[in-house]
Amino acid sequence: MPARAYWQGQIKLALVSIPVEIYPATKSGPAISFRQIHEPSGKPIHYDKVVSGIGPVDRDEIFKGYEISKGNYVLLDQEEIESVKIESRKTLDLVQFVDADAIDVLYYEKPYFVVPADDLAEEAYAVLRDALRQTKKVGLGQLSVRGREQLVSLKPCGRGLVLEVLRYAYEVNKAQSYFRGLPGDEADPEMLDLAISIIEKRTAPFEPEEFHDRYVDALHRLIDKKKKAKGKRIIEDVDDEPTGAKAGNVIDLMAALKKSAGSGKSATTKSAAAKAKPKKAAASKRKSA
Repeated sequence: MPARAYWQGQIKLALVSIPVEIYPATKSGPAISFRQIHEPSGKPIHYDKVVSGIGPVDRDEIFKGYEISKGNYVLLDQEEIESVKIESRKTLDLVQFVDADAIDVLYYEKPYFVVPADDLAEEAYAVLRDALRQTKKVGLGQLSVRGREQLVSLKPCGRGLVLEVLRYAYEVNKAQSYFRGLPGDEADPEMLDLAISIIEKRTAPFEPEEFHDRYVDALHRLIDKKKKAKGKRIIEDVDDEPTGAKAGNVIDLMAALKKSAGSGKSATTKSAAAKAKPKKAAASKRKSA
């Protein structure tokens, strides 16, 4: 468990308070960061705070500005910004409960593990967890952290509870504006059956470790090649996989679905035929000899 919690306080359910600690449930992936380098000298490039027509300026002359019209700003200093921050509270009030499937997936932003702060809190923690599980509800509240107020949900996860930061309504685009023009008629029944057949064939347990960020992997390989090239600026790029058909090719949807649905059988048949051919050729050679 991490040494430092993201938040420590109490979850409040009516008159019941449960001391808890919250820890991040996710971590950053193996991203690769770059710095801009001056190639002739090999030294990193730095950036100065400059104003057009004036040049470099002192940090104490820099304010934050909110543009109210083109080229016109309301200026705020750091003390003014700090003065309106929400005071951090040590209590998360569960003010509402909703059905577990009532929150659209678009609203979920980041998960956190919630654990009891001590042994005395475990009983009340378990009661809340099991009550949410049996009612199939999700608790809602607002968490004050680092001067801002976050909308959060609380739901059971295995033996514990997971808190998820939610986006506010103004942060989510309405799906209707994107999907309004799409046809609402039901799909062709035969095509639908074929698509369902393909989905069922490829259904398997979710194993996230089987998936990799191929871009990051490719960057690592490129960096390793550059290291082995001993300073060469340009090295040959070798494709790891052959390119497929061009995306612009027009295909018949029904034919593609049928081919996909029967690909397992056809592939087996072709493989067996390919193995049989060399044997026939070898037999004919023996006869001619």
